[in-house]
Amino acid sequence: MKIALTLAAGFLLAGSISTAQETTKPREFSLHADLPQFWELIPKNAKLETVGKDFGFTEGPVWDPAGFLYVSDEEQNKIYKLWPDGKKSELIALGDPDGSTYDREHRLIDCASVLRAIIRISPDGKYETLADRFEGKKFNSPNDVVLGPDGALYFTDPTLDLVKGEKQELGFQGVFRLDAKGKVTLLTKELSQPNGLAFSPDGKKFYVDDSEHRNVRVYDFQAGGTLSNGRVFGEEPGAKDDGVPDGIKLDRKGNLYVTGPGGIWIWDSQGRHLGTIMMPEQPANLAWGGPQLSTLYITATTSVYKLETTAKGFVPYLVQPQKQK
Repeated sequence: MKIALTLAAGFLLAGSISTAQETTKPREFSLHADLPQFWELIPKNAKLETVGKDFGFTEGPVWDPAGFLYVSDEEQNKIYKLWPDGKKSELIALGDPDGSTYDREHRLIDCASVLRAIIRISPDGKYETLADRFEGKKFNSPNDVVLGPDGALYFTDPTLDLVKGEKQELGFQGVFRLDAKGKVTLLTKELSQPNGLAFSPDGKKFYVDDSEHRNVRVYDFQAGGTLSNGRVFGEEPGAKDDGVPDGIKLDRKGNLYVTGPGGIWIWDSQGRHLGTIMMPEQPANLAWGGPQLSTLYITATTSVYKLETTAKGFVPYLVQPQKQK
């Protein structure tokens, strides 16, 4: 394995040195570091392993401490249980499932894009709608959801999966809060296409990316579930077909892992791009899993991959939430 050093482009760990001609070749797994801190999180000898394949379009990975992963398939319209050895079983058939999480009681929550709703799914494959409207108007197509430090659910509602022919009723693409009593609160509507979202481990920062503007924004999070001081945290530019910012996860030190053009972009908490995990298929989302929560499970187009890291993942639903005030 050759290692090349280029001051302008950063460090590259891959099978060969990059050239302009390689842009036309099939994509391969490789590790690109802009700063040396990248190697403190991702081993130079890290190997990407395929956990599952032959899916339609994978999304919404959620690790269960019982030792398996929930995976949404937006084309096959199903949510599966997927084990690290590749075994899988169907949980539910559901039109265009997307981002998922657990609530504070360890119940599976999913963004059901076709239903235009946030739903809760029971272990026997039945679901109930938690919210599908704001001020009497239907959501667009809920995309990703996360458990907040206050125990509420936070989700994005772009028009990315709005079914052709269906009317957008809200007139904007928002980020919302859903509390335990079913109350829906609009947090912001300043993003064009809000997508992935995540909280910092200390619960003081809230990150959300904008797939249209290809950037990640950060807000200060206050008790009671409000946002303030929104600003651009980082940009993830790329060509038209390179992929866009999507799923976001953090490790316990506050580093961000954001799917984006070509792979997974890693940022430190100060907004410095540490490097990129280049993927053979374009990733849409990711989740921490494994016994030590150091394994990155990555949903990428038709496959699910895993990558062993030296980081420790921050998983909100395994952290005791603060009491709501």
